Amino acid sequence: MTAPANLIAALPQYALGGKIGSGGMGVVYAGVHRSLGRQVAVKQLPGELVDKPGMDERFDREAKVLASLDHPHIVPVYDYVRTGHDRLLVMEKLDGATVFERYHGGGFTPEQSCAIALATLAGLHAAHTAGVLHLDVKPKNLLFTRQGVLKVADFGIAQVISEGATLVTHGGEVLGTPAYISPEQASGNPLTPAADVYSTGTVLYELLSGTLPFDSSRGALSMMRQHIFGEPQQITGVPEPIARVVMRSIARETQDRYRDAEAFAADLASAATTAFGPGWLERSGVPVHLSARVLGGQRSPAPPKTLAGPPVRLARRRRALVPALISAAALLVLAVVAFAAPKSLPHNESSTLLVNGAPVGQGVTIDLSSPVVIDGAFTPGAPVEVRLALSAAGITLSTAEPRTVTLSPDGLFEASIELSPAARWIIGGTVTGQISVARLGEPTVTRAFTATAKQTPIASAMGGGAVLFGLFALAYVESLLRGVRRGRRSASTVVGAVPLGAVFGAAVWLVVTVLTQREPAELFGLGCAAAGVLAAVSLVIATQRASS
Repeated sequence: MTAPANLIAALPQYALGGKIGSGGMGVVYAGVHRSLGRQVAVKQLPGELVDKPGMDERFDREAKVLASLDHPHIVPVYDYVRTGHDRLLVMEKLDGATVFERYHGGGFTPEQSCAIALATLAGLHAAHTAGVLHLDVKPKNLLFTRQGVLKVADFGIAQVISEGATLVTHGGEVLGTPAYISPEQASGNPLTPAADVYSTGTVLYELLSGTLPFDSSRGALSMMRQHIFGEPQQITGVPEPIARVVMRSIARETQDRYRDAEAFAADLASAATTAFGPGWLERSGVPVHLSARVLGGQRSPAPPKTLAGPPVRLARRRRALVPALISAAALLVLAVVAFAAPKSLPHNESSTLLVNGAPVGQGVTIDLSSPVVIDGAFTPGAPVEVRLALSAAGITLSTAEPRTVTLSPDGLFEASIELSPAARWIIGGTVTGQISVARLGEPTVTRAFTATAKQTPIASAMGGGAVLFGLFALAYVESLLRGVRRGRRSASTVVGAVPLGAVFGAAVWLVVTVLTQREPAELFGLGCAAAGVLAAVSLVIATQRASS
């Protein structure tokens, strides 16, 4: 396929040939500068991006930044042409194949894999210093010249760091490649050079081990979820110093990862010298331009991984065991209290008030989507106002519109009261009902009763909502514990466990109460919340002591 006529017209100084590549960020054509005879690659940026507001300015600004990148391991940009509907980048053309092609052809030795990573990191560090992120580091974007020099290509989705690059940049379009994408990029969070560190570490992991850190058999979305929520598999079959560096580079949390590409490169060079011996880089046959910092690491073997200080003593384990046992006991108390609550609360019976035909004071089943029929007797005379409210543990859940009814000569009445439409979605299981009958100038008669909803308990805010709150609380507690294990052991962590424990305890109580159709009692709810607080706080303290 030859270049379109509009491209040929836009670049008269170049003789354009056929298409040599395409991807999410454009189509690439081969070309030759007519005067200089220089081989070039011309990238035509996608028209759908050009049409978006503000994109022209962004492309112009970014093209200037990319053209300013001058590094042996970055594919240089020679020219940027803006004409009509076309936005064209003219770059160096590389004919030495990609890392992807060579990897699937003959593969690489461990020394060559580490050299490729060092060259990649050198190019990325230069770009990061200029304020540009790559955000799509992968084997297909790492190209060799005919002389074997590796260069990082396709900074097409790079963003200027000061603009706050995120994964979702073009109207919700996902940028990056799922197999190599960093957790923060997959989550759509603000990005730093650590995102490119992660992708490069993933490439190195694959080159060294022949596999990816996560299961790639279940599709792109599954891969992205694993990057966000999972922990990478430990790399195997690799010398321990190098494995340690690789695993740090793909740590899920950015604070546990190398903060910049040069720090990653320095540690990798040192680890490779330890594993392969002096002169390993020359033996690899991959030319690499090293900075002074990385060159120093390449000449100095990595020190053995030792732990300073005394060994862990039994007393430390006992210090962690005590709060752990307290946490377990608190969870047991939580379960006992939740199931020990009575099925119903005591209410005074009334022979003059009936709910759906059952005397008030006894258990009554009501359909929350149908009117509730209340029969009763009152002092004969003027009409009375009848009210109905449903509550749980003292919290009002639904109040029906009052009904004014006329009494029979002997003082009898019947009121059909409709609850709000939301009641059926809020209320689940058993709750407390309250009927009030009032006439102006006379004392109000109030009676409480136990009401059980006919609807499925879990399909309500009280049931399903409590389950969700409990799961959220558990997830946040686990996040606190993960932070403690990674060194964050401030008092605020213990304080943060208090509301999470209370929410978890209250959620457990409410779920048990709703599903077993017990009438909610405030005292038991408070007891479960307190047990949840004790369990969460004790667990955090136990983790702190075990990790110290």
